Amino acid sequence: MNILHLSSSDISGGAPRAAYRIHRSLVDHGYSNGLHSQMRVINKLSDDPTVIGGQGAEWRRLLRGVARQACRRGFRSGNPTRHSIAWPATGLGRDLQQRHRKGHADLVNLHWLADSTLSIEEIGRLPMPLVWTLHDQWAFCGAEHYTSPPGPNESSSSDQRFVLGYKPSNRPHHEFGPDLNRFTYQRKRLHWRRPIQIVCPSKWLADCARRSALMARWPITVIPYPIDLATWSPLDQSQARALLQLPLDRPLVLFGAMGGTADPRKGADLLLNALQRLRSQLAGTPLEKLELVVFGQGRPTQPPDLGFPIHYSGRLHDDISLRLLYAAADVFIISSRQDNLPNTGLEAHACGTPVVAFRTGGLVDIVDDRITGVLAEPFDPVSLATAISWVLEDPRRRRQLGFAARARAEQRWNPERVASLYQSLYGDLLGMQHSNPR
Repeated sequence: MNILHLSSSDISGGAPRAAYRIHRSLVDHGYSNGLHSQMRVINKLSDDPTVIGGQGAEWRRLLRGVARQACRRGFRSGNPTRHSIAWPATGLGRDLQQRHRKGHADLVNLHWLADSTLSIEEIGRLPMPLVWTLHDQWAFCGAEHYTSPPGPNESSSSDQRFVLGYKPSNRPHHEFGPDLNRFTYQRKRLHWRRPIQIVCPSKWLADCARRSALMARWPITVIPYPIDLATWSPLDQSQARALLQLPLDRPLVLFGAMGGTADPRKGADLLLNALQRLRSQLAGTPLEKLELVVFGQGRPTQPPDLGFPIHYSGRLHDDISLRLLYAAADVFIISSRQDNLPNTGLEAHACGTPVVAFRTGGLVDIVDDRITGVLAEPFDPVSLATAISWVLEDPRRRRQLGFAARARAEQRWNPERVASLYQSLYGDLLGMQHSNPR
C-alpha cells in the first residue's frame, strides 16, 4: 500500500507540521504492516528523504501569481483570515497521476494546499482514491480558510454561508468587490463530483463539515493529530528554567506571540484583557510575583504593559527549545476564538503542562476541563483570568493537572494509535476500489 501525502510544505507552519507528523507516524509504524508512506510538498525545509520537494518551472509560478492577483483585484473583506482561490492549475496534478499509473501512489492523502499546490479543477480530476485531512475550513467554504470569527456577544461564528451555500443574497456586509468566495465555492461544486473521504482532527471541524452544503453527504471521520511522545515529554522544571535563564521561584505563564493582533481569531485582545484583570485579582497574594513568557517573537521596541514582567524567547526553530519552555512554565494559555486542534496544545500536554483555553472549537478535544487544565467560558476575559488563577493557586493541584495532561497525550495522540486509524481507513478505501473499479 503506497500512500502519498500532499501538502504545501513539510515543517513550515502549523498545518504542514501536523501533516508531516501524520506522515512520520505512518513511516515509523506502518511499514511492518505493508504500508509505505511518502510526502510531496512544494516547499521542502526538512532533510527527510521520505519527503519530495519541488514546485516546477519558475515562469509558471510567476504567471499563476499574476493571474490570481488579477482575479482578486477589488476584493475586500472584513474577515482577516487567508483567502485562497486555488486557480489556475499548477501542473502538479499531472505529476500525481503519473505516480499513480506507475504504482507509486495507490492513494493520495491531501492536506493543507492553499494556492500553490493544486487547483480546484486539478483536485477534481485526480483518478486515484483520495483522503483529505482538513486543517481548517477552506475545503468546504469559499476562498476563506476560516469563517468570520465570533463577534463580541457571540459564543460561535454567525457566518453560516458555508451551510446555506454562497448566494448573492447572503453575502456579508463587510465584503466588497467581486464575490471571490462565491466564485471559489461554485468551482468546488462544479468540479468535485466524486465525494472524497474527509478526515477532521477535531470534532468541531467534523461538525462544521457535516453541516456544510458542500460536504454534508461526504464520508467524514475524526482522527486526531499524533504527537511524538519521546520528543515532547516532561523535563525537570528547575533545570529547564536554569537552562533558559528564567526565574526559579516565580509562577510562569506561557503563551504564543502577541504579534497576531490583526487577526481576531487568535484572541490576543481577550488575553490582554484577562491579564489586566489577573493583575488586580492576584494583588496581595503570593501569585502577584507571576511573570510571563512569550515565544514566537523577540522583545519589541516598546513592550506592552501587561502588569507583569515579560520574558521574550524569540522565534524558536527547534523542538528542544520549545520543549524546555513548556517544561519551565506552570501553565500554557491558548486564547483563540476559533481553532481546529493547535499543535501547541498537544505539545504542552505531552510535556506535562496544564493548558487554559476557551471552551470552543477543537480546544475542547485537547483540554479535559479541571483534569488536564481549564476551559474558560467563551469569550470572557474574567473567566479566562479566573481559570489561570485556579491552575496556579495550588501547586499540588497544578502537578496533578500536569500528570493527567501527559497521560491524555499518551492515550489519545500516540503516533502508533493514529497511524493504525489511518491505515485502517486507507485499507477500507483501497478495498472498496478493488471491489468496485471505476
